[in-house]
Amino acid sequence: MSRKRVAVLISGRGSNMAALIEAAKDKNYPAEIALVLSNRPDAGGLDTAKSNGIATAVVDHTKYGKDRAAFDAAVQAVLVQNKIELVALAGFMRLLTAGFVDQWPERMINIHPALLPAFKGLDTHQRALDAGAKVHGATVHFVVPEMDAGPIIVQGAVNVHAGDIEAALAKRVLAVEHRIYPLALKLVAEDRVRVANGRCLIDGAPVPDAGALTPSD
Repeated sequence: MSRKRVAVLISGRGSNMAALIEAAKDKNYPAEIALVLSNRPDAGGLDTAKSNGIATAVVDHTKYGKDRAAFDAAVQAVLVQNKIELVALAGFMRLLTAGFVDQWPERMINIHPALLPAFKGLDTHQRALDAGAKVHGATVHFVVPEMDAGPIIVQGAVNVHAGDIEAALAKRVLAVEHRIYPLALKLVAEDRVRVANGRCLIDGAPVPDAGALTPSD
């Protein structure tokens, strides 16, 4: 089986990156984590990647000032150099230019800690609590130039408990993220995901439940 070469882009500790690395240790998994790239030299996830024998790279955004296009071009050069086929954003805290995104149509995915299209952007857990949401969760989607707006591949949900605080809700959602991101990357790497009329269709066997809402959550 030919495994797709994946680059994971991070800015911090990379817990979702670690989940992808763990899934890819299975030789039957259709993707290999070939590169971990960060915009921050001190990102903790770089050490995790190195300890797993994965190549790492740093493109320090501070060296590019406000020139986002130049930063993105430097990232693109590293991806091309490493023969990357798919890109997975895992806590990568940079807004990517349309010119960069357009080079990866339906080949770049992101995980967002909310049930899109609700709660785009930052501080999703507190915003869900403030809004009185009864259900919250996470979404894996294709990346498009508009932030958090790409076609949805997989979602996982949890109940919001009475008296929940942000940290507790975030912890439960993170556990869901760690389940659904490897599943979504698997589906994309297997070429099972098609986009039609802005929506993702999954070919083949039914998608296994990776984090659906349960009464006990």
